[in-house]
Formats: sequence, C-alpha cells, structure tokens
Amino acid sequence: MLKVSIVGASGYTGGDLLRLLLFHPEVELQQVTSERHAGKLVSSVHPNLRKICKLKFVPAAELEACDVLFLGLPHGQMMTRLDEFESLADTLIDLSADFRLDDNDHYQRWYGKDHACPERLADFVYGIPELHREQMRGAKRISGAGCNATATILALYPLYAAGVVESAVVEVKAGSSQGGNAVSEGSHHPERSGAVRSYKPTAHRHLGEIEQELGANNIHFSATSIEMVRGILATCHVFLKEDLEEKDIWKLYRGAYGDEPFIRIVKERTGIHRYPEPKILAGSNYCDIGFERDPLSNRLVVISALDNLMKGAAGQAVQAFNLARGFDETTGLQFPGLHP
Repeated sequence: MLKVSIVGASGYTGGDLLRLLLFHPEVELQQVTSERHAGKLVSSVHPNLRKICKLKFVPAAELEACDVLFLGLPHGQMMTRLDEFESLADTLIDLSADFRLDDNDHYQRWYGKDHACPERLADFVYGIPELHREQMRGAKRISGAGCNATATILALYPLYAAGVVESAVVEVKAGSSQGGNAVSEGSHHPERSGAVRSYKPTAHRHLGEIEQELGANNIHFSATSIEMVRGILATCHVFLKEDLEEKDIWKLYRGAYGDEPFIRIVKERTGIHRYPEPKILAGSNYCDIGFERDPLSNRLVVISALDNLMKGAAGQAVQAFNLARGFDETTGLQFPGLHP
C-alpha cells in the first residue's frame, strides 16, 4: 500500500480525488490539507464522504513524508513551494496550471509573467495519458492537464497527428464547477441560473496547452459558461485539407483510440444520445468523442464530452498515478457515470 496525501483537498477537484483514492485498493490515504478548514472533519466539507472518511484536514505545515503527493493548490502556489513538497514525497502530481507548459517563453505568453522556476518545467510530464502514457510510466513529476484543453486535445489529436487539418474553430460549453468553490458574482445563483455566458471568446489560457500538444497554431478557441454543474462539451469545427470520407475519419479515430480504456467513439444512427453528452459522464473518467462530416463543405464537426472534475482533473490524475506507480491504469476508475 502506498501512503498518499493531498495538498489542497477542500475544493471540488480535491473532493473527487478523495472519493477516488479512498476506494483505491493500492492506496492508504494519509493526510489531507486545507488551511481554511484545518481541524475540521473532511466530511464537513465533502458531505458525500460521511461514514466513509474519518480524516480531518490539517495545515500544510503538519504534512508528513509520504510516497505520493497530489497537489490541488491555486495557480501560482505550487511553483513557489516545489522544494518543500519534493522533500516530502517521491512522486508529485500537480493539478494546477503551474507546470503544464514546456518552457518559460510559452508560459510568459499565456500567463503574462515569468515562471518562478523555469528550469523545472521540463521535469513534468504533461498529464494526458493517451498522449504521454510511456513517459508517465515510472514518472516522478506529472502535471495535470486543463479540463478544456483535455476535451479539445482528445477531440482533435487523431486529425492533427494525420496532418489533415487546415484550421479548427473550437467552442467549449462548461459547467459551473469549473470555476471552483470560491464565491463570486458570476457564481451567484440569480446570475448563473439560466445563463449562457461567453466568458473567454479569445486568448483562453488553455489554448497554450492545446497548441503545445497538437503542435499547431491554427486553432481558434472560445469558452462559454452554461447552467450545468459538471461537464464540458467541446464542439470543434475542423476544416480539412483533403476530401476525407467518413470511413477515412473512422479509421483515424479507431487507429488512435481503439484500445484506449477511457475513450469511447460515439456515433449512433438513432436516439437522443447519437453524440457525446456530458450529463451521462458525470462522475466517470470517460471522454466520449463523436463526429459528423459536412457534405456541403470541407468542414468536419468533432464533438467531445467529459466531466471536468474527473477526466478533466481528478480522474485523469489518478489514471496518471496508476501509470506512474505501475498499476493497471483503470484501477479505481471503473465507475461508468449515471443515466438518467
């Protein structure tokens, strides 16, 4: 059994990490931190864990050595405390944005400032297993990927790998949990309820990850908040260089993802679930991907859906953890989601 602790476990992603790790057969959950809730029972913040978790939150200053440390701190904190955390654990899995980009110039472009320890950026494996599985095996430093980035990268990767894309326009619709559990004007119920709010029509920071992982600068990205708690739906309008038929597109996606345990190609002929739907993925680590070829132009519409707290954060982090420590990568992640 590996001794595992979580730094910053009081948020929504931290709650899902707790839920997953408490039932992981190879994990002994040792400590969970929260400065604001130190001394309180975990279940007082995550009520779904009543009678399941008897741990109390501790301040980070009381952390003890462990085998693996998951880090769910706000952006900008992990990079300034890396030495502290490296002294506590052999393996670090960071869920913030601090180590997602591969060099300081790239980081400065998207975050408007220099990285606190740019020499360490290359030490972290970018956390999408479907792209970096072999690098994750035995890795000591992993950076979780952004949720919007994950949905977009997985949707487009087979096409970019095949070199068939002229350009792509991506519009992501995101649930409110993506904004975390901090209270704000935008999260106030009368403002959020019924809303379809464009919050980042251009220059979204996740585009830096998307360009990095797909090796492209011809992607245009916008993000919209909708009245949904969990979930992301990415609609990708891909303009093709060549006249591919549906059978050719199927071949690309099956070749890339046919053996992937957490990617499902969804394209039914009938019914209301002919295309990916975030609602049925809540609580699961799956990413569903579908597509439709426009017969009137060179446009291919690719649709992907996932739970932003799971495949977009905690679930993907546990999948990476499994690979890094030599376990079957599906361990603890078999929950299929709920319907209806």
